[in-house]
Amino acid sequence: MNHTFCADLSREQQDPLAGSAAHAERNLLLSWPRAKWQRKLRHASDMSDSLKETLDTLADDGLRINLIQQPGMEKYQHQLFLMPERRRFRVARWELEAFFSAFQSGSRLSQWEEQPAMRNDLVLCCTHGTKDKCCAKYGYKTFKALASTVAEHPLPFEVWESSHLGGCRLAASVIVLPNVRKYGRITPEQALPFLQAEARQQRFLPGYRGGSQLTPAQQSAEIAALTQLSTEAGQPTLVLISDHGDDQTREIRFQWRLDQQQGELTVHCQATTLWRVDTCADLAQGPTESTVWQAKVNG
Repeated sequence: MNHTFCADLSREQQDPLAGSAAHAERNLLLSWPRAKWQRKLRHASDMSDSLKETLDTLADDGLRINLIQQPGMEKYQHQLFLMPERRRFRVARWELEAFFSAFQSGSRLSQWEEQPAMRNDLVLCCTHGTKDKCCAKYGYKTFKALASTVAEHPLPFEVWESSHLGGCRLAASVIVLPNVRKYGRITPEQALPFLQAEARQQRFLPGYRGGSQLTPAQQSAEIAALTQLSTEAGQPTLVLISDHGDDQTREIRFQWRLDQQQGELTVHCQATTLWRVDTCADLAQGPTESTVWQAKVNG
């Protein structure tokens, strides 16, 4: 029996990656066996109701919470990460309520915190098949490739499976923390060049979705500017200096610096309409209208 996948439809439509990178700056990650993940990105079937309520309250206060896992990890000894603070904690399941109570009240967390502070970045790959079957189909293969690549090469990352990261149609969906760089359609074959680029603190442009702090139009402009200015030697530093226009056209200007060179660059962005299915759960109702941006460097 043939199945339709939203990620396949998205690729066929040439649905752009650029402009899809929105993500919270503050992140809390909680290790939990994937077999127990529910559809909601921070809930598991064997969590107590009070823990679910606590996580929901923290999320309502602006903290992005994802469940994560690695093969072979302990089921009842949880790892927690706070980003961008680079803090790691180990908390027994029966102590989770006490940990989160202390966290919410601003009390010291030293009894659970691991020292020294972590140095490696985290690479999360969405494998949340309960949320979307594309993340199971494409995400797990890419996760395995990322994990094996880090095991085989001296690369400064920890790789984890993750619950929903947004953009199911862009599976395999990957994020690097604490820099909050989001990627889409990362294939197993791209694992090594992707990780090598990130190890150099450079964006992997074939899968880069844009800066999470930027608007969708600005993300599209950023990627166009990076594509225009990057060389084999490196990528420029970009600073957004102006953004003018309306909801259909925008002129976005960056100041850039690369090695000893610097300058300014203007990118023209045009809004267009795309009819797409955002998740596999939407396949039955069919595509809906979405706005995407096309960016062109002036001159």
